[in-house]
Amino acid sequence: MSTARIDVVVPVHDEEDSVGRSLDALSAAVTSLARDRPGVAVGVTLVLDGCTDGTAAVVDRARRTDPTWSGGALHVRTSAHVGVGRARALGTAHARLLADGVVPGRHWFAHTDADSRVHRDWLVQQVDAMLAGAHVLVGAVVPDPDDLDPVVLERWRRAHPPGATLGHVHGANLGVRADADAALGGFDPVPEHEDVRLVERARALGLDVRATTELPVVTSGRFAGRTPGGYAEHLRRTYGDAV
Repeated sequence: MSTARIDVVVPVHDEEDSVGRSLDALSAAVTSLARDRPGVAVGVTLVLDGCTDGTAAVVDRARRTDPTWSGGALHVRTSAHVGVGRARALGTAHARLLADGVVPGRHWFAHTDADSRVHRDWLVQQVDAMLAGAHVLVGAVVPDPDDLDPVVLERWRRAHPPGATLGHVHGANLGVRADADAALGGFDPVPEHEDVRLVERARALGLDVRATTELPVVTSGRFAGRTPGGYAEHLRRTYGDAV
């Protein structure tokens, strides 16, 4: 276990209202990982992708006030507004450099988004998937109920009863083993669906792609997202005013 490492990659574009909660949730997950899987190294890389609001100030405050981040586990990179696919790829490339000396089969990239909150045991789940031999772990997301009109929330709940199977790939809850990421060529530099494209290639190559509905990531229930065809648009079209 002492030679294993997990790196979280988070692309961020103008998320001053949500990135603080996202970092709080990740901090709790790092603490849980240290308790339940001692010896697994961890890092979190944020890519501030062309942010023009107060996102950077929120991140800086978290680095100064949260002991998890002030201890050096949080890495921040900036880019011009290159889009989520390229930003996620940039974050992955940086995280790979942090794992010098770690066997690729014991290095794992866990991907989430800055408008999302992971479960406190999310990193434990990701590490366990790696140790069990998975190349890719596709996780579930649920919309933040506080963001949804009650009618929309009820529509969503009717479509997602307990035990419902996983039907989508979400960059907000995705894990990839480092050697698999390299074999797949990483994320495509596209403005959206970089997550779907990577998982499609993994399945086409016969890699061990696993899916789970346990420990879903809570993500924004907004209808106006950062990409034209992302989760926000899916919510709007499927459960909102297009229904």
